[in-house]
Amino acid sequence: MFKKVFVEKDILHLKRTQGILNKISYKKLEEIEKVEDIFGRVKKPYLQKRTELNLFLGKKKGELVKEAPEAYGTKGDPHFYFVHAYNCIYECQYCYLQGYFHSPDLVIFVNHEEILKEIEKKIDETDCGSTPWFHAGEYSDSLALTNITGELPIYFDFFKDHPTAKLELRTKSANIRELLKIAPLKNVITSFSLSPEKAIKSYDLKTPPLKTRLKAMKELFGKGHPIGLHLDPVIFEVDFEASYSLLLTDLCKSIPLEKLEYISLGVVRFSKTVFHQVKKNYPNSPLLAEDFIKGSDGKVRYKRPMRYWILNKLKDLCIQYGANPENIYLCMEDED
Repeated sequence: MFKKVFVEKDILHLKRTQGILNKISYKKLEEIEKVEDIFGRVKKPYLQKRTELNLFLGKKKGELVKEAPEAYGTKGDPHFYFVHAYNCIYECQYCYLQGYFHSPDLVIFVNHEEILKEIEKKIDETDCGSTPWFHAGEYSDSLALTNITGELPIYFDFFKDHPTAKLELRTKSANIRELLKIAPLKNVITSFSLSPEKAIKSYDLKTPPLKTRLKAMKELFGKGHPIGLHLDPVIFEVDFEASYSLLLTDLCKSIPLEKLEYISLGVVRFSKTVFHQVKKNYPNSPLLAEDFIKGSDGKVRYKRPMRYWILNKLKDLCIQYGANPENIYLCMEDED
């Protein structure tokens, strides 16, 4: 799977590190002082991930838990995200990671206890009556490699002891085998990002097909795990209403929309740097067919009237299929 594995010297002996190494295949292992000494120092093409991929194992340093931007999650509560890994095994054409790091190589961090200490501090600092949310999956898929990394039980144990806080696991994966081994918690939500099958085939390269993700959602829901939904990013196509209507029809066969914890709606968007990389990496993609503009927030996206027409149509569709309007929110958009 990996050409080379780089491991920080002070974690090589750890049981967690050895557990990861025993579950993967690689050609060569090299001990290093720090991940940041090598990772991203030499710029590597994003699409090199198709033919050659390295893995780094180390400790996450610096700020371990960060405040999420406005409109990142449900309204009214503080939202934070934590970083357990860099980069992703999937290849979504719109992915912001292609303009964020200088390398597509994977980085997995093993110091979860330190991350949880920082999460606990944020919980203690939260005003009484508020529910702090902690999101995994900002820089890497939350579930895709959990059968290798093995950190889920640690987080479930922690959030079991902290019922006033919530954990969201964001994913496009269908790798739920480790989740199924764990008793569900009301405050740990697995949220799936879905698109119509046509869009998945066109833009979400290497990800599980829609049918497989829906099956995973149904199985988790049947075992009592709370489920969230992200219809994000929505990419406009002439038949987008029909495509999403079909998606919601299929979704309702797996889980009633009124049983979802929340539904997040968002339209495709990029930073200026990522938009440049998308045009470079996928110059012929239909993703680029529509006109994009740079907004006051620096994001490159569809014009505001078009975005809100799309979002309102999609919100109405979700309500039509049984979703609770109060559980629908717009991601990275002003709802006023």
